Amino acid sequence: MKNRQAAVGFIFVTLLLDVIGLGIIIPVIPSLIQELTGGDMSLAAQYGGWLIGSYALVQFLCAPFVGALSDRYGRRPVLLLSLLGFGLDYLVLAIAPTIGWLFIARIIAGFFGASFTTGAAYIADVSTPEKRSQNFGLLGAAFGLGFIIGPVTGGLLGEIGPRVPFYAAAGLTLLNGLYGYFILPESLPVENRRPFAWKRANPLGTLLALRRYPAVASLIGSLTFIYVASHAVQGTWAYFSMEKFQWSEAMVGYSLGVVGVLSALVQGLLIRIVIPKLGSYKALVIGICLNFVGLILFSTASQGWMLFVFLVPYALGGIAGPALQGILSNQVPANEQGELQGALTSMMSATGIVGPLMMTSIFAYFTHAEAGIYFPGAPFIAGAVLVLVALILILKKGEAGTLGTAADDSSVSYPDA
Repeated sequence: MKNRQAAVGFIFVTLLLDVIGLGIIIPVIPSLIQELTGGDMSLAAQYGGWLIGSYALVQFLCAPFVGALSDRYGRRPVLLLSLLGFGLDYLVLAIAPTIGWLFIARIIAGFFGASFTTGAAYIADVSTPEKRSQNFGLLGAAFGLGFIIGPVTGGLLGEIGPRVPFYAAAGLTLLNGLYGYFILPESLPVENRRPFAWKRANPLGTLLALRRYPAVASLIGSLTFIYVASHAVQGTWAYFSMEKFQWSEAMVGYSLGVVGVLSALVQGLLIRIVIPKLGSYKALVIGICLNFVGLILFSTASQGWMLFVFLVPYALGGIAGPALQGILSNQVPANEQGELQGALTSMMSATGIVGPLMMTSIFAYFTHAEAGIYFPGAPFIAGAVLVLVALILILKKGEAGTLGTAADDSSVSYPDA
C-alpha cells in the first residue's frame, strides 16, 4: 500500500508540473496570434481553432502507438520522451517568427503529447479496482492545481511580453523531465507487459479493439458528444472573455486560476466522498447535469464577474470525468490499460479535431464585424445542446442496464484478457 501511494504521489507531481507548463501559455495565445496575423479577435479565434485541431489530428494518429509502446516497454520511458517533446514545442513557440511556426510547434506537441495518456495508464497500474475512480481524480486535481499556478503566472508574464511565458513553460517542462528521470519509478511489471502489435497501435485498430468490452463500446457515442462540447469552454474561453469583457492576459489568467482552485477541490476532495456514496454511474449523471447548467449560464453572462460565479456549477460537473474513467478502466485487464487510455485519447483527439474548429468558427461567425447577430456566448449554447444529447444517451444505457456493474466500482471484476 505504501509503494502504491508513493507511486501515485510521484505521477501526481510529474503531471502537476506538466500542466503548469501548459497553463502558463494559455492566456497569451490570442495576443500572440494577433501579433503574427495582424487580425482581430475573431480571426485569432479561427486560427486558434486550427492550431488546436492540428495538434489533435497528430495526437489522434499517434496516441494509440504511444499507448501500445507503454504497454510493451513500460510507462516511464514513454512519459519522459513526451516531456522532452513538449519542451521542444514550447521553445519553437517562443521563437516563432510567423504563424506557420505555431503549426509546426503544435504538430511536434501532438506527436509527443502522451503525458496524460501514459499517466492515466500509470494510475491504473498502481490502483486497486475499487480505488481507480478516486485515484483518477488525482489527474483532475493535478490539472486543477496546475491551472491555479500556470495561467496566473502566464497572465502576469504575458504583461511583460506575449513570448515570455513560452520560455518559462519550456524551462519548467524540461525540469519536469529531469525530475521524472531521477525520481519516477516504473509502474508496469514485466509480467504484465504485452507484445507490440501494429494492428492494435493505430487509431482504428485500437478503437475496434474496444468492441470486446460492451460497457466501453456502449459509451462511445456519449463520450463523443461530451468531448466535442468541452471545447466550447476550452477552445473559446480566452477569446470570449477578451472580446466581450475586454479582459487582459492577466485577468484571463486569474479566471483560469479560479477554475484550477475549483477543479482541485472537486476532483481532489469531493469525488472521494461523492463517488463512494453514489457510485460512478450516478456521479456521472449528476456531473453532466451540472456541466449543462454551467454552459447555459456562461452564455447568458452580461458582466465579467458573473463568469466567476457560474464557474461553480460548471466545476462541480467535474465529478463526471473520474467516474467515467473508473467505469471504463474497470472493464479492461491490467495488461491493456495503456491501450484503453490510448484509445480514449485517440477518441478525444478525434473530437478535438472537430470540436475546436466547430466552436471557434461559431464564435467567429457571431463576433466578426459583419455579423447579423452579435452573440459571443453562442459556442456555450452549442456545447450545452451536445451535453444534453450525451445525457439522454447515458440515461437510456443506464435504464437498459447496458452498463452493468460498471456503475459500481466495488463490484467490478475484470473480463479475461
